[in-house]
Amino acid sequence: MTYYRYRFSLGGGWTPVVKNLIILMIIVFLLQKIIELSQIDFYRYSLIYYFALVPILVWEKYFLWQLVTYLFLHGGVFHLFFNLLGLWMFGGELENFFGSKRFLRYFLFCGIGAGICTLIFTPLAYQRIPVIGASGAIYGILFAYGWLFPNRLIYLYFLFPIPAKYFVILFGLIEFFSSLEGPGGGVSHLTHLGGLLFGLLYMAYPTIRQRIRRYYYKRKWSQKSPGDRDYYH
Repeated sequence: MTYYRYRFSLGGGWTPVVKNLIILMIIVFLLQKIIELSQIDFYRYSLIYYFALVPILVWEKYFLWQLVTYLFLHGGVFHLFFNLLGLWMFGGELENFFGSKRFLRYFLFCGIGAGICTLIFTPLAYQRIPVIGASGAIYGILFAYGWLFPNRLIYLYFLFPIPAKYFVILFGLIEFFSSLEGPGGGVSHLTHLGGLLFGLLYMAYPTIRQRIRRYYYKRKWSQKSPGDRDYYH
């Protein structure tokens, strides 16, 4: 019987990095609202100009820090809430599995990777539109969760139980087909797909490296003649 493989889990606890990321994003969001309420256009404009991910500014003015800072800005309460919910639901267990330092590296790796994909694949006509939010990193976290805990049950819309591996596939397909329609609707599907892609690269890298090394040593061994002495022992 295999019923024991399917477990339900809601959140991984208030692990250190998850807690600090949530606090930091809330603080930044409150600062955004204070600046918006100030009605001073210079500060409102500067916040987006310097800290959101604006592809044309990265390409032309080398605002490379935007690949990090855009992760901590959000467009509204619901945008922030659902990103923090995803971070809490899936990030805590990943941090327990990875360890805090590795989890933080993974979060930034997926977030920056999602930003790089946005820079490369955003059509020229949309290069001046700012991108904000941690969604790319959250999609990377979701991918790793499905990779490590494929049969863990996730409740879609809090109603329908679905194994994590199928949940990831479902959302990946949704983002892929949405991206084919082009930018619009205030959602950067390319950024989400970038987070999934870099999550895949990170999680698959050890296996790929091992296979390359195995292939290399297999070829090296096959090229040795019977008279060679420096065999591996």
